[in-house]
Amino acid sequence: MSASQTTDDPTLLVKIFGKDRPGITAGLFDTLAAYSVDVVDIEQVVTRGRMVLCALVTQPAAGLEGDLRATVHSWAESMKMQAEIISGRGDNRPRGLGRSLVTVLGHPLTAAATARIAARITASGGNIDRIFRLAKYPVTAVEFAVSGVETEPLRTALATEAAALGVDVAVVSTGLHRRAQRLVVMDVDSTLIQDEVIELFARHAGCEDKVAEVTAAAMRGELDFEESLHARVALLAGLDASVVEKVRSEVRLTPGARTLIRTLKRLGYQVGIVSGGFTQVTDDLKERLGLDFAQANTLEIVDGKLTGRVTGEIVDRAGKARLLRRFAAEAGVPLSQTVAIGDGANDLDMLNAAGLGVAFNAKPVVREAAHTAVNVPFLDTVLYLLGITREEVEAADAQVGG
Repeated sequence: MSASQTTDDPTLLVKIFGKDRPGITAGLFDTLAAYSVDVVDIEQVVTRGRMVLCALVTQPAAGLEGDLRATVHSWAESMKMQAEIISGRGDNRPRGLGRSLVTVLGHPLTAAATARIAARITASGGNIDRIFRLAKYPVTAVEFAVSGVETEPLRTALATEAAALGVDVAVVSTGLHRRAQRLVVMDVDSTLIQDEVIELFARHAGCEDKVAEVTAAAMRGELDFEESLHARVALLAGLDASVVEKVRSEVRLTPGARTLIRTLKRLGYQVGIVSGGFTQVTDDLKERLGLDFAQANTLEIVDGKLTGRVTGEIVDRAGKARLLRRFAAEAGVPLSQTVAIGDGANDLDMLNAAGLGVAFNAKPVVREAAHTAVNVPFLDTVLYLLGITREEVEAADAQVGG
């Protein structure tokens, strides 16, 4: 709005809709330019080849509004478009205090779920200002810009609704810091990879069932992690060290893991992993994937055999949060601008310490405590929570490929 215009000055909302084709936007504003109007606001949306273009402009000089209306309608008709012109005053109403971005992931995203999410936003005192699709595969991801309600109460309200609907909803406060989250730290077992590394070792030692029982109890938070780690590793005593290479070859990355890391690195993020597993595997992952940080427990090997013990600093629940802080300090990134991803109870301290904690296909206790949850088997969907679109991912891939 020009400096001379007040919020009560007359304005016209010019709406053009129809089949999209090159030149529509330029043609509309060429038509309006003949009447020396100023542009107050513009919004354009194209969905399946159909365009809606809205222009909020100042009222033309006295006596010219009728001629402007006739000319715009005539131009629209010549372009096989429809036009609607509405008189009013001033700009859009000010957005309410409290600004959030609500990302909804569905596989599929149903109309019923979308209606319920929108209704809950309204019931929480929020207003949906804009909606934008981030991706159509491997999941449908849409982003709602919401104002009028603070982020935390909105997150709480939508978390309850999302759980009932079977969709994933992330709520973050809007602002420049969202794009400035420059460190992502992930758990490894059942997050970055599909496996539990100690169970891969146990398979070679013939004690897989015993180890799996202890692992499951630890991940549910029923056992102290350090005690369970020592108990499981003890079962590996005597295993030949040559099994390390076999386990490395058996590790299966989670679908979307390479895309997530590749995209983050191209955007300037630093990426790290922390694991209650073993450096014998995480060091290899760090090298293969080009990670910036990696820390895990270390299996002790003496005379070519596993001793059944670990050496060095234990990476447990508290250790993961401590390492997140250490990595952030080394990366020069404020803790508020970090992202942590994990699935188990021993990831909770790390998820809560990060600026954004994402529970990935997590146990119920973790989903309830994290900032947001992703319950689809594609790790790269985390990109959508950061406002990165599928088109941006593909464009970056094409640029590097070319």
